[in-house]
Amino acid sequence: MRAPGFALATLLLLAAACGPAAGPAREEAIVVYNAGSLARPIRAALDTFAAREGVRAEQESAGSLESARKLTELGKVPDLIALADAEVFPQYLMPRFVGSYVEFARNRMVLAYTDRSRFAAEVGPDTWWQVALRPGVETGRSDPNLDPNGYRTLLVWQLAERHYGVPGLAARLEAASPPRNVRPKEADLVGLLEAGELDYIWSYESMARAIGLRYVQLPRGIDLSPPDSSGRFGTASVTVRGARAGDSVTFRGAPITYAFAVPADAPHPRLAARFAAFLLSDEGKAILRREGLDAVDAPLVRGLGARAEAPGATVAPAAPPAP
Repeated sequence: MRAPGFALATLLLLAAACGPAAGPAREEAIVVYNAGSLARPIRAALDTFAAREGVRAEQESAGSLESARKLTELGKVPDLIALADAEVFPQYLMPRFVGSYVEFARNRMVLAYTDRSRFAAEVGPDTWWQVALRPGVETGRSDPNLDPNGYRTLLVWQLAERHYGVPGLAARLEAASPPRNVRPKEADLVGLLEAGELDYIWSYESMARAIGLRYVQLPRGIDLSPPDSSGRFGTASVTVRGARAGDSVTFRGAPITYAFAVPADAPHPRLAARFAAFLLSDEGKAILRREGLDAVDAPLVRGLGARAEAPGATVAPAAPPAP
């Protein structure tokens, strides 16, 4: 019997086959680009897969927007690309670089800290914003033009302003987290937090849990997690740099969804398809969950000509590409 996820991986392989023809390539290595927050879980899955296949695994971790621009601006193409925001695929990579993608995991925004953080004993779901605004408190965030965590931080601040009924709160929180505290991706902030140079950082629950950080679980109306709050989240929006210089893309608040795809020009599409199948198998999902990522039981396929062939999978059309 075929492992769960085989049909989805086959779908991705067929999408990749729609790209320009390529000569045969030896499957000596699999190259994966992934979001910084996926570095640990994807590495764990890659190590198991590569050992089983007898191939070398190469991984490049960066902010999701930076990873997407490696394809659109630099012409670099991996075998599989896994991003922290599924919307990056239709907004940046479809239809030229990706034909189909699979939504495979979820997350939520948190404010992470340590025992050494200023006012750690006072921070909580209703007080975090007051603590963040106190003089001397240093809060870090990632670059919204490179990393979904960065623009999601701005979305959370907008939602918090409405949730707590404090006019101007979003602007005040941004001023309290100045450019000197901004890094390319949220993973770059962890060392500064652990060293005591930052008191708090905006992160994902999966990362905070995997690293062992303390964190504030935000109210469900602002943490970008529950599917039934998508309408409320959509009242917030952020505009960032697009796929190419001079372009811009607007992201609206939405539940956090991770997705992966096999690019149309993947050097080793068959190997990539097998890795995709592994990620969606029971073993693959168990590895992702062990590393703190909330892998979904029923993945959602989006893209051109997508069909529901895998057990438990559902299909939905991809959002239209950015104009």
